[in-house]
Amino acid sequence: MANTFKLKTKTGINGAALSTVYTVPTSPSTTAVIIGLTIANIKGASITGDIQIVTAASSGENGDDVYLVKDVPLPAGSALEIMSGNKIILNAGDIVKASGSNSSGADADVILSIMEITA
Repeated sequence: MANTFKLKTKTGINGAALSTVYTVPTSPSTTAVIIGLTIANIKGASITGDIQIVTAASSGENGDDVYLVKDVPLPAGSALEIMSGNKIILNAGDIVKASGSNSSGADADVILSIMEITA
């Protein structure tokens, strides 16, 4: 098994729809561990932010899509570390998505630190 640390970023997300930040590779079969996740307000006013995990139906789990945070307040110029020492395991095909509250412009940046484990 190979372990690889990676940084995934997504800039300028908004509230028009959840934006994909990261998808766990399915080939080769990969498990990922989220070790850090931060959402930052890049707008000049307060916004809210969402972070969602979309479970791949092929992972054999229940397939529920769940929010890590929903409508979390982010004052202008602030950032919030979502993980705070926790770890989340993702299976092949699982997706991390994010959004900000404004549907008409860039609101937030997302920084995701992961460790991928491949067979």
